[in-house]
Amino acid sequence: MAKAYRDVQQVVKETGLMQRTPVFYSLVAGALALGFGGAITGFILLGDSWFQLLIAGALGILFTQVAFLAHEAAHRQILASGPANFRLARILAAGAVGMSYHWWDSKHTRHHGNPNQVGKDPDIQVDTISFLETDAAQSRGLVRLITRKQGWLFFPLLTLEGINLHYISLKHLTTQKNVKGRWTELSLIALRLALVIVPVFLFLPLGMAFAFMGVQLAVFGVYMGASFAPNHKGMPVIAPDAKLDFFSKQVRTSRNVNGGWWATWFMGGLNHQVEHHLFPNMSRLHLSKARGIVRDYCAANSIPYTETSLWRSYAIVIAYLNRVGLAASDPFDCPAASQMRRA
Repeated sequence: MAKAYRDVQQVVKETGLMQRTPVFYSLVAGALALGFGGAITGFILLGDSWFQLLIAGALGILFTQVAFLAHEAAHRQILASGPANFRLARILAAGAVGMSYHWWDSKHTRHHGNPNQVGKDPDIQVDTISFLETDAAQSRGLVRLITRKQGWLFFPLLTLEGINLHYISLKHLTTQKNVKGRWTELSLIALRLALVIVPVFLFLPLGMAFAFMGVQLAVFGVYMGASFAPNHKGMPVIAPDAKLDFFSKQVRTSRNVNGGWWATWFMGGLNHQVEHHLFPNMSRLHLSKARGIVRDYCAANSIPYTETSLWRSYAIVIAYLNRVGLAASDPFDCPAASQMRRA
């Protein structure tokens, strides 16, 4: 399979799919700038009105789209040099989205190296939601109650994910040792909070201001989770000691979402998860073109290539989480009832 990946990589390079696309990303940045400009104008014009919650929802969408750009900059997809992409990713993540780039980058790098591998992929570690049956079985108290129905509760819980991401970022920056750029990120996050929160509480009634921030964070959390969850959840989980070649590991654990350009816009290119994991430095604009090349090589080498609709992927994620959650069933079981079930 190592040869198969080298062959795919060679074809991709020869077709020019690894080239930067500065014009495309300039257009994306321009569209986002117009979006934020429109949201700010709407905020000013609406004044003391509950229609402000529409602006809050729009900001949740816009901040998620900026997070997609931060993700792409971190993968060196946007600018010509690594340091320039690093600086851009930090500014977008901390200064615009309000998340620690250092925390996210260390976690995401480990995920890319070992997707869905137990003990190595931080994205399948328990965090209220259990992605492995062993974690579900060890849950206790309120978390255990949630885990039993975690598939059905997954999307409602995502309304709190925005708050969780901001909390984890601040906790990482204030408690972890050897954080590169700690004060830069804290300063960017503080500036961002001042620019976002202060105007809201200064110009809106207190109750409306809290509702505004609640809607913005809820939309951000749901949108982020709805974009990242379909990519790997419900795909094969790799044992801690398993040895797989790079090509097989990345393809078997990733799921694409079909739908064309609208899916690429909605998910920031994450709908082409297989190609993104094989070529993390590839521009979002080229991922759909690489899809045909990768699918052909997968077919030639009998490697399962998974692709489904967005709604079907959500159904798979919910079913998978519910199946894992069964491990959190009540540990006290009546012996007589167990015998009757076996009979």
